[in-house]
Parts: sequence; structure tokens; C-alpha cells
Amino acid sequence: MNRVRGFEVVKKYEGQGLTLPRRQTLASAGYDIEAARDITIPSIWSLNFVRIFRLIRNGHDLIGSDFLQAEEVLKPILVPTGIKAYMPEDEVLILANRSSNTFKRNLSLPNGIGVIDSDYRGEILVGLQNSGDADYVIQPADRIAQLMVVPVVQAQVKMVDQLDETQRGAGGFGSTGK
Repeated sequence: MNRVRGFEVVKKYEGQGLTLPRRQTLASAGYDIEAARDITIPSIWSLNFVRIFRLIRNGHDLIGSDFLQAEEVLKPILVPTGIKAYMPEDEVLILANRSSNTFKRNLSLPNGIGVIDSDYRGEILVGLQNSGDADYVIQPADRIAQLMVVPVVQAQVKMVDQLDETQRGAGGFGSTGK
């Protein structure tokens, strides 16, 4: 199996001075990834979010166009990075938010994390949402997320008649705490 992993610039961004993802310190787990171009992440508050929130809060029945508006308001903006990745089949890249995005810029990854599989060959895009009170403009070379290389362990997929008993058993959420 090929053990090579790394990053490269997407063809349409070649020669534009993009920086490949890099760790900021020797102990950094994540590789910071930057924006490839200017892009504005609008505040959800400037996109009719308040109107939709009021309708829901006041118990109004929403109609089809209200749902479409709400979906549009809460849809993340995809930020191009101009970067693609390659890695062995038993690894995956986890795309995670930078802590400074949330606390300094009000930007978040609405899906929590992103998973970039080893067979994906396209440009890495970062979906961001702005919960701040003003639009946020991302500039080229702004660090917008981080990538972590994680090993993947494949599960055996087959039917079993019965699982071995454990101390926990079938206890669900909160079953191990008092």
C-alpha cells in the first residue's frame, strides 16, 4: 500500500501563491488550511433569520416559502481553499474549525467536522456559517480551518446471532454515570 500523503494546489489556482496546509508548531495536531480568495460570510442576522425566528417563536404556521427562506439563511457558505489532498486508503482527513474562528470571528462549521476520504480528489472546500452581528470578509491566506490525518480502522460487516454480554449491557445515554 502506498504510504504517501500530502497536499497540492488545484490546477486553477497554480501560480497564485497559495500556501499548502502546514502545522504551526511541532506539536500541532492539525494542518492549518487557508482561503484561496476573498469571500464574504454573511451574518445570519442580516439574512432574514430574525423574521423566521419570530414566526417560529410566536407559533405561526410556516409555509413553503418560509422553509425555503430558513434553509437559505442557514446554509453554510463554501470557502474555496485551492488545495487537494492525497493519502493512503487507511487514512482520512478530518476538517475541524479553528478555535479562533468561533471566539474571534463568530464563524463555525455547521456540520461540526468534515470528513475527507482518501479517494476524494477534488478541491477542499470549508463550509462556514457566521453567527455574528456583521458580515465577515475572509481574505486570501486567512487560516480558516485545520486538517488532521487520522487512521481508519475498517469494521467487519456481517450478521451475528448474539453479542457477548458486557458490564454495561444495553444501557444508553447516561447509563454509566450516577
